[in-house]
Amino acid sequence: MLDDDGIALYDEALAGGLAGDDPRFAPGGALVEAHALLVGLGLLTRDPRTDRWSAMDPTTATSQVVTPLGQRGAELLAESSAWARTFGSLSQAWRKAPQPASGPVTEIRGEAIDPYIAAIVADAESELLTAQPQVGRNAAALARAAERDVAALGRGLTMRTLYQHAARRSSITHKYVATVTARGAEVRTLDEFFNRLIVVDRRTAIIPGREGHTVALAIREPSLVAYLVDMFERHWERARAFTNNETSMLKDIAAEQRAMTIRMLIEGHADPVSAKRLGVSPRTYAGYVADLKEEFEAQTRFQLGYTMGQRGVSGHERPAD
Repeated sequence: MLDDDGIALYDEALAGGLAGDDPRFAPGGALVEAHALLVGLGLLTRDPRTDRWSAMDPTTATSQVVTPLGQRGAELLAESSAWARTFGSLSQAWRKAPQPASGPVTEIRGEAIDPYIAAIVADAESELLTAQPQVGRNAAALARAAERDVAALGRGLTMRTLYQHAARRSSITHKYVATVTARGAEVRTLDEFFNRLIVVDRRTAIIPGREGHTVALAIREPSLVAYLVDMFERHWERARAFTNNETSMLKDIAAEQRAMTIRMLIEGHADPVSAKRLGVSPRTYAGYVADLKEEFEAQTRFQLGYTMGQRGVSGHERPAD
């Protein structure tokens, strides 16, 4: 109202004043509400001698309206900070409790997942173990992860991260790895597929739910967490160090990806499934298959399978073989 009728009425008052008996201000008039608002804000005042309404300096209204709002805003900010500290302390106690009231497994959905992970990593005291099966994290997500992980490393935590070999083709992943390894983190890659996993202080593990990335499970049951840590350690032992100077290792990694492609073909997986397990796009996976066809001089996948079978190729051979 102040932006429309009120400003027009105020401009009219500035130009020459307003008659005290203007019918627009009378009950039922077109501008009765706008007029009442201006009077209430102290922007219009009536001179009893001339019976006219005059415009007043808006500075007075500013001090009456804006200043109290600013004070109330500051009070709300202080109050919200106090609530955040209180709930933060309660959340930290809840996450660290061995058997909270909700049980040893908590389901987290949708937009609550990332804040929960950020909070639990912020509370970590000694160790972070993470497994990221696919490259599909964009630059913004990796930048946020780098900021979070660098802060954790700065508190003295140890950190180990496991990727698939395909991550070595991602320039943004290389940048993330360079950032965290410079501060003491260790990163390795593996040819095998694995699900996403985050373990904090060997007390809490976060895994995907059945619905995929829209649901996560936070596990605090000690035996289950120990089992997941053991799985991580077994993968870690077979993985290869991720460095930004790895020319000597690329041949071995290519051989491992070739062997896994052969295993995917022999097991009969569909191309999208095989690509996901290798951590690459379906188009890249199709390129791997095309390379195998050329290597074994096969025109079709049937010929490729027959030739590999004749030669006893299984995808489990040692690189030297």
